[in-house]
Amino acid sequence: MLLRIFVSKVTIIEMTKLSVNVNKIATLRNARGGDVPNLIKTVKDIERFGAQGITIHPRPDERHIRYQDARDLKDVVTTEFNIEGNPVEKFINLVLEVRPEQVTLVPDSVDAITSNAGWNTVKHKIFLKEVIEEFKRNGIRTSVFVDPIPEMIEGAKLIGTDRIELYTEDFATKFKNGQLSAVKPYVEAALLAQDLNLGLNAGHDLSLENIQFFSESIPDLLEVSIGHALIAEALYDGLEKTIKSYLKALDK
Repeated sequence: MLLRIFVSKVTIIEMTKLSVNVNKIATLRNARGGDVPNLIKTVKDIERFGAQGITIHPRPDERHIRYQDARDLKDVVTTEFNIEGNPVEKFINLVLEVRPEQVTLVPDSVDAITSNAGWNTVKHKIFLKEVIEEFKRNGIRTSVFVDPIPEMIEGAKLIGTDRIELYTEDFATKFKNGQLSAVKPYVEAALLAQDLNLGLNAGHDLSLENIQFFSESIPDLLEVSIGHALIAEALYDGLEKTIKSYLKALDK
C-alpha cells in the first residue's frame, strides 16, 4: 500500500495582544485626592485577569497618570509596559528613566482632553527620527501614532520606528453608524505596514462593540491599547469579566 503524505504550509496566526490603558483608574483615584482605587493593585489584577500589557499616558498636568506612577509601576508590571505621550523633554527623560518595553509617541497638545490625531511623519521627520534613535539606543521599542494615510505610514518607515499605532476613532465612529466599510483604510494601512516591515498596533475608541470585527479584518495586528471603553464596560460587567470578553474577541 502506498502511503502518501502531503505537507502543506502552515500559517501561525498569533492572537492580538490586549494592553489595558489605566489612565481612567488614576482619574478616579485623583478625584478624591486619596489612593482609592489603588493603581498598583488594579494593575496587578488586570494582569492576573489575563491582559498582556499595561499602557499609561502621562500628561504634563498629571491630571490622571502621574509621572511618579510610571516610576512606581516600573517594577510592578510583569507583562509589557507601554508608555505613550508627546515626546517633550520631561516625557523623554521619564521614558529613559523607566525604560518600558515600548514607548508610543502621540502628538497631543498640552491641553488635549484625549488624543485626536496621528503624527504628520513627513513634516516632523527630523524631530521624530532623533527622538526614536535615542529611545532605540536605550533598548526601548518605538511606536508612532498615525492616521491610516499611506504617506504618513511611509514617513513612519523613514524615521526608523519599529511599529505604528493606527488611530482608530474614525473607524469606531462610522462603525457605530453601521458603516462597515470604515475598516477599509485600516486594512490598506495594515497591508502597507506589512510591505514596509513595520509592526502594527491600534487604539482609540475601540470597544467590545467593534473590537472583534476590527481585529478579524486587520492582518498582522500585534496589539490593541484600550482604556476608556474597557473601564466604562467594567462598571457593568466587572473588570475580570470585561478583560476576558476582550481576550475572547481577540482570539483568532
